[in-house]
Order: sequence, then structure tokens, then C-alpha cells
Amino acid sequence: MTGTTHRTQAERRAATRTALLDATIDCLVELGYARTSVQEICARAGVSKGAVQHHFSAKAELMAAAVEHLTNRLKSELAASLTRLPSGADGIPAAIDLLWEGYSGTLATAVTELWVAARTDDELRAAIRPVDRALGRSTLEQISTVAGDLPQDRAEVLFWLTVNLTRGLALDAELGGDPKRRKQLLDEWKRIAVLLYGHG
Repeated sequence: MTGTTHRTQAERRAATRTALLDATIDCLVELGYARTSVQEICARAGVSKGAVQHHFSAKAELMAAAVEHLTNRLKSELAASLTRLPSGADGIPAAIDLLWEGYSGTLATAVTELWVAARTDDELRAAIRPVDRALGRSTLEQISTVAGDLPQDRAEVLFWLTVNLTRGLALDAELGGDPKRRKQLLDEWKRIAVLLYGHG
């Protein structure tokens, strides 16, 4: 009987945590970091302010956990998509498209909000930096599976060039930049990447 109760409590805790993390991402995207308060997150998640303290010791910890929560979902989607990619040069344009999808949209909006705030918030910066680094390492490992005969060091350069380009393009999208220009730049990078990295 006790085991059943314990599992129910664990499931309830997990559901509360997930609701808080989803609400945090929604607030970051819709309101921005400056207007995202713990009170607003609790209201959207349907939990009391006291419940947050059982899961997160500080707002910065909650923010970092929310980004990790979102990136874990994206990593699972990425892993599934990578299994359908060809290896070697043929897979490079598709892998770049996958990275663009992963590093733009909801993730890009939420992370951009946090990194701008972290510039002047030491606690927030300390909380999200390991999350960002872990995401990079994990994604690189997944992407490397489609690199074919490309040496590891060259695969890493290709990966980080793509990540930094897509982050810049994602910020351009947030600021209302020209979508045709973004597509043109992404297509040009795919052409260059195949040319430079497609033959090992």
C-alpha cells in the first residue's frame, strides 16, 4: 500500500515540475525574462508559490531547468530525425536544416532571453552555462553519427560554425529580419559546407 502511495506522490511531483517548466518556457517566449515572475509562472502552472520552493531553490535554477527540459525534448526529436539522414556529404545539408530547426523557434527565443539577462546576472549565468554546454556536447555527439568519414576535429568545426550561424539567424528572426535573406544565407552555408567538408 505504501509503495502505491509513494508512486502516486512521485507522479504528482513530476507532473507539478513539468507544469512549472512548461509555464516558464511559455512566459519567457510570450513575456520575456524581465516580465517573467514566479507568480506568473505559478498562475499558468496552476500551483502555489510555495510549491515552487519544493522543486527549485531560486528563480535562476527554475530558468535553467526549463531550458534543459525543452532541450531534452528537442534532443529526442533530433535523435529520431538523425536516424533518417544519409551519412557523409549527402547528409550535411539535412543535418544543417535539423540544427536550424533545433536552434531557432521556441528554444532560440527562450535561450536568447536568458543569455541577455545572464550578462548582468551572475546567478543566472552560473545556472544556465552548464545547461548550454551540455546541450552542445550532446547535440555534437548525435550529429557526429552522420559525419561519415569526416575526422572528428573537422566535424566539430562544422558543427560549431553551424550552431553559431543558426543562433545569429534566429536572433535576426526575433528582430524581424528578412526571411528570404535568412533562407539565402542558410542555403549558401549548406553549399559551402558540402564543398569544404563533404569529402572528409
